[in-house]
Amino acid sequence: MLGTTGYRTDPYFGLRDSWLETGPGEVTHLHDVGEGIPVVFLHGSGTGVSAAANWWLTLPRLAETVRSIAIDLIGFGATIEAGPTAYGIREWGAHTLRVLDALGIDKAWLVGNSLGGWIAMQLAADHPDRILGVISMGTGGSAPTAAIKAHATPDTSYDGLRRSFEKFVTDPSLVVDTMVRARQEVAAYEVETGRLQRVIEARERDRAALPLDDEVMSRLTMPVLLVHGLSDQVIPPSRTWELVTVVPTADAVLLRDCGHWSQIERADVFVNIVREFVAGEWRQRRLGQHAS
Repeated sequence: MLGTTGYRTDPYFGLRDSWLETGPGEVTHLHDVGEGIPVVFLHGSGTGVSAAANWWLTLPRLAETVRSIAIDLIGFGATIEAGPTAYGIREWGAHTLRVLDALGIDKAWLVGNSLGGWIAMQLAADHPDRILGVISMGTGGSAPTAAIKAHATPDTSYDGLRRSFEKFVTDPSLVVDTMVRARQEVAAYEVETGRLQRVIEARERDRAALPLDDEVMSRLTMPVLLVHGLSDQVIPPSRTWELVTVVPTADAVLLRDCGHWSQIERADVFVNIVREFVAGEWRQRRLGQHAS
């Protein structure tokens, strides 16, 4: 059952559950697989989201070369809060740092999807001493599109969730019944506990109060890779162009035949991109080209 350490991730996602005390009364639900360089995965804010729902195709493959850690952020999934808890971009970033501290990790890579990318970029700016680099897909933290505005009043019925998820991909066959029902279970808990409304309020507050600031982003010095689906209906690809022209260390990849879920719709390509970028192969090739 959600809200207890007895919860088990839906078998559809094929991931093993772990639990970690990250503060007094706070127990973070996560998936921690593989060994090597630590890479922390931050999910988006779609209704009924969880670490598993965003990263089930990514973690097992990347675990062959890096330590892959995907967490349910405070207010999402099966993470247990210690009483009333503040939500927001910096609060979710602080929760990510508590996870690193509890795992004994000094510095890690961050991979973020949508809201997760927004959190990752802000965290990199606020705590550059803890972040090795950032890979962000369909990065949030910009002016709302019509699709983003629709997230503020989500339909948590099965049909409503399916319609929403089908807008995240170019191939609607990827939105299978088992995945929708797994996310509907989480969404029902979000509504029942009031977390969904609180998450939406915090996200929309910070969209106005804490968007990614160009001047702050221009001071980033760690490696940054921006990934975007060319057919993203939630956050337009122009968002990546805006950021890559500001962040001096940023590269960008645009994926054809891909919507907002590049880690799902182009899973094989995405895994290879992350593996190469974290290993430094990407930057080595670029430096080699400059040298020639």
